[in-house]
Amino acid sequence: MFTGIVETLGTIRELRKDNDNLHITIHSSLTPELKIDQSVSHNGVCLTVVSLTEETYTVTAIRETLEKTNLGLWKEGEIVNLERGMKLGDRLDGHIVQGHVDRTGICKSVEEANGSWYYTFEYDRNLSNITIEKGSITVNGVSLTVVNSKPNEFSVAIIPYTHEHTNFKHIKAGTVINLEFDVIGKYVSRIHELRN
Repeated sequence: MFTGIVETLGTIRELRKDNDNLHITIHSSLTPELKIDQSVSHNGVCLTVVSLTEETYTVTAIRETLEKTNLGLWKEGEIVNLERGMKLGDRLDGHIVQGHVDRTGICKSVEEANGSWYYTFEYDRNLSNITIEKGSITVNGVSLTVVNSKPNEFSVAIIPYTHEHTNFKHIKAGTVINLEFDVIGKYVSRIHELRN
């Protein structure tokens, strides 16, 4: 379980294919605090630490993960948002984030707004995910509030701190991002489907 409050950024040092799996080695300031079997969110994707060195750690993504996320598009040198699992009793500063990405979306536009930024994202409307105005959404592991919700599109407003301390500064029109929709909204949507 995560909160969507990014702790730090990591840099992809190595990508190694192994059959349908992808082993991802990341350099991060978090590395000395990690341990084998620990869960870490990478752009919103919960992955397990499988090996460690002094400066890097490695996680493995299986085919299911690669098909539903943007991990298969990653390149060496890419910057990713990192968050360790929340501790029981900590403040929930973002919202409840599972680290289970529902699907990818595409950035349609980035608009600077006199010190902040509006990012608009589009996604396939056929998989019954929804957003609501002022509801929660996770984009690349970042807990955000939805503005301008539409059937297959929404925007988020990014403050300077988030822009500087996450990989949002690297997102531009055409960038593929990971989306995790609000878990409560997903259950409500599913109940509605089953009743109709």
